[in-house]
Amino acid sequence: MITQPIDTSPRNTPGSVPSAVTRPRPAREGEAPGEQSDLAKMDLMTLVKRCAAESERFYRGQQHDTAFSYELFRRALVERDEAAWEQLYQHYSGLVEGWIRRSGAFTSSGESSEYFVVGAFTKFWRAINPERFSSFPTLASLLQYLQLCATSVVIDSVRAQSWSEMLPEETISPNHGPQTSPDEEAMSRVDREEFWRFINEQLNSEVERVVVFCSFVLGLTPRAIYARRSELFTSVNDVYNVKRNVLGRLSRNQQLRQMIAS
Repeated sequence: MITQPIDTSPRNTPGSVPSAVTRPRPAREGEAPGEQSDLAKMDLMTLVKRCAAESERFYRGQQHDTAFSYELFRRALVERDEAAWEQLYQHYSGLVEGWIRRSGAFTSSGESSEYFVVGAFTKFWRAINPERFSSFPTLASLLQYLQLCATSVVIDSVRAQSWSEMLPEETISPNHGPQTSPDEEAMSRVDREEFWRFINEQLNSEVERVVVFCSFVLGLTPRAIYARRSELFTSVNDVYNVKRNVLGRLSRNQQLRQMIAS
């Protein structure tokens, strides 16, 4: 696993990659062994052109072959081929950016979509090492996980910003920061449930619960909260006032400080 962030920009290849580990991918249903071998031997640029052609067929609703794109993923993630990784980034970065822009938390993140595209590919690279690649037997499963990475980097960023609003930075434990891969999210579930149960006990009304949930779980701005639940507020300023009052009260809560610092 890579321990340092990798540069996934289209003009740069990821740094500090491990030495190549060449392993044949498992043959998919209906695929002859010879076809698998031919793909592994195919010139990279020829492979990339076939990926582009098959993707175009997919977007047009025509029959298409996912084997070429799957082989590109295999070279990038199993062989840790830098050139294949760069081509993979260029081929799918537009798709990933679309996922990010459709994320409900993106508009309140304050970051550019390009920033999150890099973060998504970095998380994806770190999460799927050569040994784990076999857990993703199809192109669809790889893309689903890449989409999960894209969504999670946006949510992680918004949650980190929201968390820092609640308490001074020096009181926040590093253990509560964003996780390095989406499936590690479950590791802190118990702590999160305990935290939010405590927060809920400190809130005095349904209005406060709506503001806290929409702000710190959904990552919505006060204006977006007002648009969603206008029946609870007379204006956007009401949302700002409720949020400010809740944060002030929570920031003075010693038990909450101890819970997060522990």
